[in-house]
Amino acid sequence: MPKQYFTLMKKKSKKKIIIKILLIIVLLLVVAAGIVANSMYKRIFEPNVLVGGTESVYVYISSSGNFESLKDSLYYHNFVANKPSFEWVAERKGLPRSIKPGRYEIVPNMNNNELVNLLRSGKQAPIKLTFNNIRTKEQFAGRMAEKFEFDSIELITFLYDVDFLKQYQKTLETAMTLFIPNTYLIYWNITAKDFIARMKKEHDAFWTEKRSNFAKEMGLTKEEVVTLASIVQEETNKNDEKQRVAGVYVNRLKSNWLLQADPTLKFALGDFTIRRVLSEHKELESPYNTYKYTGLPPGPICMPDISSIDAVLNYEHHNYYYFCAKDDMSGYHVFENSLSKHNINAQKYHNALNRAKIYR
Repeated sequence: MPKQYFTLMKKKSKKKIIIKILLIIVLLLVVAAGIVANSMYKRIFEPNVLVGGTESVYVYISSSGNFESLKDSLYYHNFVANKPSFEWVAERKGLPRSIKPGRYEIVPNMNNNELVNLLRSGKQAPIKLTFNNIRTKEQFAGRMAEKFEFDSIELITFLYDVDFLKQYQKTLETAMTLFIPNTYLIYWNITAKDFIARMKKEHDAFWTEKRSNFAKEMGLTKEEVVTLASIVQEETNKNDEKQRVAGVYVNRLKSNWLLQADPTLKFALGDFTIRRVLSEHKELESPYNTYKYTGLPPGPICMPDISSIDAVLNYEHHNYYYFCAKDDMSGYHVFENSLSKHNINAQKYHNALNRAKIYR
């Protein structure tokens, strides 16, 4: 065969080899790209949140927090399975530069993309706040500090700031009437000042035109209604007799009698463990001593529930001026309009206290 033919065949053979090599290279690149893509996909979309069981958990980012403190929190609680992959996604999505404080709910099997998007979004999970059975500012501030980012000192400072309270038409004594025990949804990183502002909005919403008119008809301010409700609440935890107890105190107020409410002495003494008020307690010099001073005390002696406030606004109209705890220790009371009959009931109750060896 001609020499040219062999030369042409060699060229074609070389060309085939080159094509094969190129195909192999392309195939290797495709495989490599696939491996890289798969790796990236896993980093981004493979479940990476471990919270144990099926329950969601919460991550808290403080107002002074940064990416490092966020990682510390996530890693300390072992919420992230693959830490390098989380940080890789977080860096590429700009999380370190867009940290937003708050309380975030994370759920099992979230991937890095979902987790990072959540933490960047600022879409917090609010606190479901319920409060009741509170007697003092200090107790209230402590309870709230357990729920929110602010500390108790921040809140208590506002509650003892005369000038601050003026803007809410409250005094040091009536500051607690700002707060209506109920259930609210509030963001964890709210400031103490904004928390009080939010509670004022809830306070105003609670005092509907109907409730406000009832208070006016009684000749009482809203603060006085709450103060009376606080006494009623401390007298009885039986909702079905709160209106009757309220009626007794309304009768005494209208007649300009001393209220002679034992719970006011406990508040004045700062001792809520007292179960038996003694004669010596009644000598205490305090504006909260309703055995010495007529009318309502300067402010509430606890934070009354809505049921107690409404019981005052809808007090029972009757002619009872006296009531005493029943000697069966049931927590209910017996009501009278005669002092002599009341004294008989009081003696029965005192005897019951003696039998139970309750002397204070």
